[in-house]
Amino acid sequence: MTQVLKIIPLGGLGEIGMNMLVFEYGETMFVIDSGLMFPEDHMLGVDFVIPNMDYICRNRAKVVAVVLTHGHEDHIGALPYLIREINVPIFGTAFTLGLVRHKLAERELMSSSVLQEIFPDEKLRLGPFELEFIRVGHSVVDGVGIAINTPLGLVVHTGDYKISYGPGSGGTTDVNRFASYGEKGVLALLSDSTNVEKEGYTISDKEIGETLDRIITDSQGRIIVALFASNIARIQLIVDIARDRGKKVVFNGRSIEVSVNIARSLGYLTIPPDAEIGIEQVADFSKDEIIIITTGSQGEPMSALARMASGTHKQIKAMAGDTVILSSKFIPGNEKAIGRIINSLYRKGADVIYEKISDIHVSGHAFREELKLMIKLTKPEYFMPIHGEYRHLLLHARLAKGVGLAADKILLAENGEIVEFDEAGGRLNGSATTGRILIDGKGVGDVGRSVLKERRILSEEGLVAVTLAFDEETGIIVYGPEIVSRGFVFQTESGHLLEDAQCVILEIVDEITPEVIDRINKIRSKIQTALRQYFFFTIGRRPVILPFIMEV
Repeated sequence: MTQVLKIIPLGGLGEIGMNMLVFEYGETMFVIDSGLMFPEDHMLGVDFVIPNMDYICRNRAKVVAVVLTHGHEDHIGALPYLIREINVPIFGTAFTLGLVRHKLAERELMSSSVLQEIFPDEKLRLGPFELEFIRVGHSVVDGVGIAINTPLGLVVHTGDYKISYGPGSGGTTDVNRFASYGEKGVLALLSDSTNVEKEGYTISDKEIGETLDRIITDSQGRIIVALFASNIARIQLIVDIARDRGKKVVFNGRSIEVSVNIARSLGYLTIPPDAEIGIEQVADFSKDEIIIITTGSQGEPMSALARMASGTHKQIKAMAGDTVILSSKFIPGNEKAIGRIINSLYRKGADVIYEKISDIHVSGHAFREELKLMIKLTKPEYFMPIHGEYRHLLLHARLAKGVGLAADKILLAENGEIVEFDEAGGRLNGSATTGRILIDGKGVGDVGRSVLKERRILSEEGLVAVTLAFDEETGIIVYGPEIVSRGFVFQTESGHLLEDAQCVILEIVDEITPEVIDRINKIRSKIQTALRQYFFFTIGRRPVILPFIMEV
């Protein structure tokens, strides 16, 4: 019987983030990446989102490894939840494993986890699969693509990449290696679609360095640079500028301090001893000698930058004369939070420079011309766009068609759709369980649509609580009805509204006499229905009604 190669996306094909891809052949499976996604606007109170892993859990006996392409949260953030279900070796480059090690240690999972380092140009055998790792440039160091030799042919997975050269980049994509696979013959190319909407090529890292150097040189006061903690190449660039300009760097923010320590220990970050000072030493230097490198570029409310902007940071408060550089992309959904911080910084008298007014960030994802180049280099028989919302995948599929791939050779899959290859070729065939698991505090999957709906109603309509107590023997009211509202109307301005609501409740109590069986539950149900109708009729709102009724 002919074996079938299956490629199963469980996350990342239909959204930005939550990347997780399964390769399966016979009795062997391995997983590429295990990422999270940050919550969308309607996911009130949710911390982050991970893929549904039921397919992996049901086939746990087949799973032999998790292979990581790089260390961003959308590729490693769900790993602790996956490892609790399947304890298999985790393969990644040095910096990626450094971040993973810290993440697993926080959750007390390190003692039971097996981490194995991989290197570009190295081969890894996983049952019938042989993996070769290819250096790629991205906004984090140590990123890799993967060439996967399967019994049915070679599959190339680009990982997150851009084709960029020069200092300040997160490594250089090894285009020669990709081209060499193209000469050997590539069955399928799986390529990052994130920036398919962007024409041309990514801005060179050299240009970004020149812009940052000019801003830092021209500024008279303190420099505060907020960026992604994992962007080690950008941090090195700022350190080098600081050293050349005779300034001291200060690192502040838990995640950036962790990343810097890992990168420094691996030799990916070089900071001369006399170029760095501690946060407690800032007051010992003049303002024009200081560059603070921190977190909070996405408007995170508890980040170091947010606390500086609000004046609640213990050591540093934004002030007139400061120049704040947000050296990162505005992630969709974070614009309002970022805007609030920018406004707060301006109110403090600081000058703020961000991507909309200056070229101070370069994307880590390939633009259209680079995506075309990847297809031309690898010359795949089949093409499968990965990593992106549906529009990104569709546009990438059209781009592939535009450079010569036949429509029947383009496999446009979404999460859960199984891509199969056999001797007859490739196709979409069947589906696997997929979906989103919401993480709220320590709760895993216990927040679903109904809970989110309740939270939305509470946030939009408010809450009305009714307290009522009956004498157990006589059925007469001995307390209440007391009505308390939250997020509904101002208590002092409710006037007759809540008084009339009390009358509605008393009418229900008179109507359902003590002789009625299951009286309390019937009163509770009738109060909920009647008050909903009353409030909607009088004020046009539907608050959540919570009746607390007891017998004493």
